[in-house]
Amino acid sequence: MSMSGERPIIIKRIKKSGGGGHHGGAWKVAYADFVTAMMAFFLLMWLINTTSPEQKRGIADYFAPASVSATTSGAGGILAGTALGNEGTKQNGSQSIVQDASPDSRHPDDGKSRDGAKAAAADQTAADVLKEQQRKSEEAAFASAAQSLRQALQDMPELAELSKNIIIDQTPEGLRIQLVDQEGRSMFKEGSATPNDRAKLLLRAISKIINRLPNRISIYGHTSANPGQGGKADGDWPLSAARADASRRILQSSGVDPDRIYQMAGKATSEPLYPDDPTLPGNRRIAIVLLREAPVLPPD
Repeated sequence: MSMSGERPIIIKRIKKSGGGGHHGGAWKVAYADFVTAMMAFFLLMWLINTTSPEQKRGIADYFAPASVSATTSGAGGILAGTALGNEGTKQNGSQSIVQDASPDSRHPDDGKSRDGAKAAAADQTAADVLKEQQRKSEEAAFASAAQSLRQALQDMPELAELSKNIIIDQTPEGLRIQLVDQEGRSMFKEGSATPNDRAKLLLRAISKIINRLPNRISIYGHTSANPGQGGKADGDWPLSAARADASRRILQSSGVDPDRIYQMAGKATSEPLYPDDPTLPGNRRIAIVLLREAPVLPPD
């Protein structure tokens, strides 16, 4: 205390903090930028996954930089002006820009080619659809024909006992109906090309089913190997062909149009029904195939 009795003057200085916590509010701005960037990133990834290749190509073309000349000056260097002589490059700058910006005239049919490719792809798709429809329709017709033949064998007493001599299946070639020899029930006399009464009865029944469908027909004759035979006997070829021809004549006499006969062949023992034992009677058979028909395509 001073001698005069006056109190001393005390000055307090109060420091004001920056506010908003220990580090201020700058972190909020950084966090908001981070969240915005992540949102943009995930949005970009979603767009990439949902767009088609054509759309991606269009977006890339849209953002591609335009092709311009590296320089618009005459000589291309610093402070290089335009030259009026033949050796100058007075027109190079503007001409390059115009040429690059104009449509490419070297491929005038490029657009037409793409349209043609699209049209060709559409035609191929239509052809595939037509082919698939044809296949399904043919499968249904073959299944119906096979069921009709089986039903006929059951309904006719004279054919019921011959049902074991008939094998019906579908192959890549078409609907195959085979008249197969059984032990004691052959279709032809041994060594003869003349069908017996059983074979004639079955062939006439088959002709009624064949006449319900428009498909062309292939007829194959098969023989069995003789026990102890080392190879194909020379007589098996003409015998199998003659049996196929005899079957053809019976089918035609039963109403099958001759124009529907596509081919007739004798295969001897080359395709046994039972490869493990080519001597079995079941290898002797006549195969009648209703061929699969290619769909009729519209003209180009």
